[in-house]
Amino acid sequence: MSSRTVRRSGVAAVAAALVAGALWAGTPDVRAEDGTGAPAAAAGLGVDLDTVTIPQLQARMAKGSLTSKALTSAYLRRIDTVDSKINAVLLTDPTALRQAAASDERHREGRARGPLDGIPVLIKDNVNTRSMPTTAGSLALAGSPPDADALLVKRLRQAGAVILGKTNLSEWANFRGAKPTSGWSAVGGQTHNPYVLDRNPCGSSAGSGAALAASLAQVAIGTETDGSIVCPAGMNGVVGLKPSLGVVSQDGVVPISAEQDTAGPMARNVVDTALTLAVLSGGEGTHPGAEAKPRPGSLRGKRIGLWRLPELGPDVDAVMTRTARKLRTAGAEVVEVTPPYQKRLAELEFPALLSEFHRDIDAYLATRKGPRDLAALIEFNRTHPEEQTCFAGQELFEQALEAPSTTDPAYKAMRAELKDLSRRSIDETMAAHRLDAIAAPTNPPAWTTDCKRGDNDVIPSSTPAAVAGYPSLSVPAGSVRELPVGVLLTAGHHQDAELLSLGAAVEQRLQAWRAPRYLPTTGTGSTR
Repeated sequence: MSSRTVRRSGVAAVAAALVAGALWAGTPDVRAEDGTGAPAAAAGLGVDLDTVTIPQLQARMAKGSLTSKALTSAYLRRIDTVDSKINAVLLTDPTALRQAAASDERHREGRARGPLDGIPVLIKDNVNTRSMPTTAGSLALAGSPPDADALLVKRLRQAGAVILGKTNLSEWANFRGAKPTSGWSAVGGQTHNPYVLDRNPCGSSAGSGAALAASLAQVAIGTETDGSIVCPAGMNGVVGLKPSLGVVSQDGVVPISAEQDTAGPMARNVVDTALTLAVLSGGEGTHPGAEAKPRPGSLRGKRIGLWRLPELGPDVDAVMTRTARKLRTAGAEVVEVTPPYQKRLAELEFPALLSEFHRDIDAYLATRKGPRDLAALIEFNRTHPEEQTCFAGQELFEQALEAPSTTDPAYKAMRAELKDLSRRSIDETMAAHRLDAIAAPTNPPAWTTDCKRGDNDVIPSSTPAAVAGYPSLSVPAGSVRELPVGVLLTAGHHQDAELLSLGAAVEQRLQAWRAPRYLPTTGTGSTR
């Protein structure tokens, strides 16, 4: 049996355990509001879109008391009603209801394909979809759609998922300007944080995170090079998994670096995240009719290393202190740690990514209509003022064009050192303290969106796992003045399944999910 088969089997087994209720963390019974004071429960549907899980939806579908068409219609209505506030969804798929009707026929005939059959999914707009444009947020790719779906989209379709539409993102996954503004693209404009609308949604998967917080789909797909799944998850109060490198295929995904890029699942709870990963990784998931019976997972005997990162501020540190106390109360042993080599990783990562981006974006652009290489893309941006309406710079593009080739010995030595030190930073910390995972704050409170200033996003917790190719999982931990803060759990090489199990137990213990209130702004106030 291959190692990849073992990894898929492990993820599917964990998904099955979560569905069965042995480890699954139930979301709190707190309804979100759509900004008008109305809860997000869909009229006549009999479910609360904010808190319902995929196993609960599939149980209803198996009994015939819910159809995918009704569920998909409810999400489409919610997008029409709510998305004008946050601007997270670029477009919806005109075939979504037909996809749902086909799923309903399979359910009626007992041919459901698995847990995602009939479940509406939003796709980040740097993932190829043959039926809709794939732009990476850039007008340069806004013409014809790609010729074929990305492999991960093919797997979603094969699993019966309803491709609901595409989400906005930070243009070119935040790898264009030196001072970018997360959540802005020339194609889609600015995405807003649903909790406080003048605040930023973080990371390049901004639209996916904001859409989930606003309950515009059941799950969404994000992508990450360093932080762009987990930070939007943390800052928008949802769950996001950056899988181990290679667990999810990067075929048909607009790249930054083949050495670090991965797509991954985002959802409002860990069980939906695990079920989606099982499909994305090529696993079969679990029986679609399995009904979740939530009960607490066990943290007793688990050893968790707390990496505080006090530079994120005293309010975030207070959230981590409360998180540690709750985990200890549940029987976990929490010890404070500081993974080594972080300064050197910060020195090496960006120069390596420049070389890799030039190589990988040229290869991708050669498959699309429009600019055929990085040099042509730079010229496109210079001659299209619409690309400069938030920030004009494309310094990263220009630096990548001049960066050493990936065949250069100095580059090869740099990437080799990065891989070695990033893996040692996690492996040595976990071995020294006999840890099951390292926990750190995922994000600071969301900063105010400002095109002139750009992001305020020095967030080091995602880097070790991102560079090492190890898995990391963000789970809601609390908030600071209405603004969500996540706890980022990092585990060792290909421990995705173990991390999801632990994340489910942490989620159940913290019970930190809260509904967004779409506030226009926020000032000082209490933290929790």
